[in-house]
Amino acid sequence: METQVLTPHVYWAQRHRELYLRVELSDVQNPAISITENVLHFKAQGHGAKGDNVYEFHLEFLDLVKPEPVYRLTQRQVNITVQKKVSQWWERLTKQEKRPLFLAPDFDRWLDESDAEMELRAKEEERLNKLRLESEGSPETLTSLKKGYLFMYNLVQLLGFSWIFVNLTVRFFILGKESFYDTFHTVADMMYFCQMLALVETLNAVIGVTSSPVLPTLIQFLGRNFILFIIFGTMEEMQNKAVVFFVFYSWSTIEIFRYPFYMLTCIDMDWKVLTWLRYTMWIPLYPMGCLSEAVAVIQSIPIFNESGRFSFTLPYPVKMKVRFSFFLQVYLVMLFLGLYINFRHLYKQRRRRYGQKKKKLH
Repeated sequence: METQVLTPHVYWAQRHRELYLRVELSDVQNPAISITENVLHFKAQGHGAKGDNVYEFHLEFLDLVKPEPVYRLTQRQVNITVQKKVSQWWERLTKQEKRPLFLAPDFDRWLDESDAEMELRAKEEERLNKLRLESEGSPETLTSLKKGYLFMYNLVQLLGFSWIFVNLTVRFFILGKESFYDTFHTVADMMYFCQMLALVETLNAVIGVTSSPVLPTLIQFLGRNFILFIIFGTMEEMQNKAVVFFVFYSWSTIEIFRYPFYMLTCIDMDWKVLTWLRYTMWIPLYPMGCLSEAVAVIQSIPIFNESGRFSFTLPYPVKMKVRFSFFLQVYLVMLFLGLYINFRHLYKQRRRRYGQKKKKLH
């Protein structure tokens, strides 16, 4: 008795570059799958809708395809992938307009043309990203490099501000109040270095190397450097005032808690005492630093008025002299506005860190 030749159910879908066919046959044996003269030939022994038989079909494609089909056998079906010669969207699978009765769309894989284009773009982006990552290094390597870079930056800043803090503390215990008046000449070079290097911290926030918000970081950088370079740096009369000691001391005290905390974060360590200090010491130190800066600005106003430095006269027809002290008065308002923004940001950080733990205790 001859084995009956039957046609299996075939489901198809496409992408711009490929055709997918799913042949509903289980327990397939000896599949013969080939493409000749743009016609797909399929013949295999298997269990289909008509039981265990030999099933076969032939499909002439609408457009040219590559003659090397790739198939994969599973327990329930045969999956065939055919590459199109030209990447384009077909209006149908077969050359004949009337669809064969055994052929139907594979709705599990079916996409319309626009969705397929989106998928194609996504795959292309994924491929390009993979090539970029291979050229730049693995994500793990990049993460390690970033952590190493941030660790070294925080270490350098810690060493710089620690030197300032220790120097001011030792001089105060040895000389008492007399140490206030030559603070600038003693530690200004190191403070210049640390505050100029703080630009890196702002850039890290801007380009996304760190998750720090840009606005509070930028406010602190610009505010401190305005006091250091403009108020202290350009006016020798200000460099011998006691307020310099309190400004520098408050800045360095804040940073000797902040930078070691960031260093430990880079190596995934959490020292609870240091963490508590980092999220708590700003409460007295930030207002103290802001108050010291405000005193420095107020003390500099008559000096700038007397020297006329940075003042200018508006051109004709106004011809009005604008004193730099006017901008200093505006800066005083902005100084306390910046304090509010930073205080609010730090308060939210502290609340996120310790607020939930307090709720659990109740």
